[in-house]
Amino acid sequence: MWRDLALASQTSDPASPLLDDHATGGALTLMRYGLQKSRKEGLVSKGSPKVDPHVVKASANKVVLEDCVDDSGWLQYKANGELKDDVPGGHVRTEATVRRVEGVWKVTDLYAHETGSC
Repeated sequence: MWRDLALASQTSDPASPLLDDHATGGALTLMRYGLQKSRKEGLVSKGSPKVDPHVVKASANKVVLEDCVDDSGWLQYKANGELKDDVPGGHVRTEATVRRVEGVWKVTDLYAHETGSC
């Protein structure tokens, strides 16, 4: 899911066909919203986040994950190539729920706290 989002964020494309490969429901809605907002502001992202999720709880059809996503190498840029701002990114506490949807595991719920939350 993160790889799909990082690729879509290179052009801020909320309609990217990659997005629903590994996400659905609220997680997909959140990603599309963020990409629409970036596109409206004329921003694109370069790089990718570093992730290392840990299982909090698991059952046959549901897994709850927690991570401290490092987005310091995944920053937003203006159309002229300048950084959006001077904020260097950071570590974001992130929680996700992954469910088996029609035989495929997909992220259904995603919550990212503020930068510096982990």
